[in-house]
Amino acid sequence: MLPALLIGLREGLEAALVVGILVAYIRRLGRVDVLGRMWIGIALAIALALGIGAVLTFGTYALAPGAQEVIGGSLSLVAVVMVTWMIFWMQKAGRTMKSSLQGGIDRALADGGLWALVAVGFVSVAREGIETTLLLWSMVQSSGKAPLALPGALIGLAIAVVIGWLLARGAVRLDLRRFFSWTGGFLVIVAAGVLAYAVMDLQEAGVLPGPFSALAPTDPATGAVLSGAAGFPFGWAFDASSAVAPGGALASILQATVGFMPHMTWLQVIAWAAYIVVVGFFFVRGVRPGGARTHAAAQAAPRTAPFTSTSSGAA
Repeated sequence: MLPALLIGLREGLEAALVVGILVAYIRRLGRVDVLGRMWIGIALAIALALGIGAVLTFGTYALAPGAQEVIGGSLSLVAVVMVTWMIFWMQKAGRTMKSSLQGGIDRALADGGLWALVAVGFVSVAREGIETTLLLWSMVQSSGKAPLALPGALIGLAIAVVIGWLLARGAVRLDLRRFFSWTGGFLVIVAAGVLAYAVMDLQEAGVLPGPFSALAPTDPATGAVLSGAAGFPFGWAFDASSAVAPGGALASILQATVGFMPHMTWLQVIAWAAYIVVVGFFFVRGVRPGGARTHAAAQAAPRTAPFTSTSSGAA
């Protein structure tokens, strides 16, 4: 429930900030009459995310077991790619997000078409919605705790809406740079776990070699797939089932947060570690210099309320 809540909070706050910037700018232009068009686009984006979630949840039931693993593993890989892209996109484009959104509104108003503003609202929110849906679905598939993940995500989204509303009214101040840095680091770990789950699914389907394929190293006497160093590279890396019961509370928490499973293959461990090292390195490197520049700019900029100021500091 906690990982789902944090994901819903981060992604929901991103969407809430985007919507807040759009609404505030349209109001400042005195074009309240076109707000309805933007809300249509936002509603369509939410409907798309819910539709994708429904298809993923109920559509896989009709698939054969092997096809379920292939589809699940492939979509988990897509979720990892989208999350990774969004993490670095926020680092790079977060400082210019306000001006980019306002430029989109200016172009839409200049075109004068209904669908132009609908598209601005739709595209601005759909990205976060689709990413959240894929990530939550992959996390639920890997942990098998859908009844707990759904309320956690809804609570996170509700908190994000409240925080976004308070920020827009100037009632609270939030260090968004620090918030997105910490949650971005958390998402790196979650995405590594989703990647490990995707590898397991593809191994079970026979797409990747592993303990379920003919390449698995086995004990000549018993035929069991080997674990540890003897099982490298297509066997089991370890079996901690005696210490961490599969399906138990501890196993579920570890699997949903850091991607740990009591029984993991060598390819899973390699994929998890490689993702943490490579993506984590570039994430930390992007946080440090960016954070220093952003902090210096914030110190130099005048104190203004979010969304309502025309200064660059409000962005």
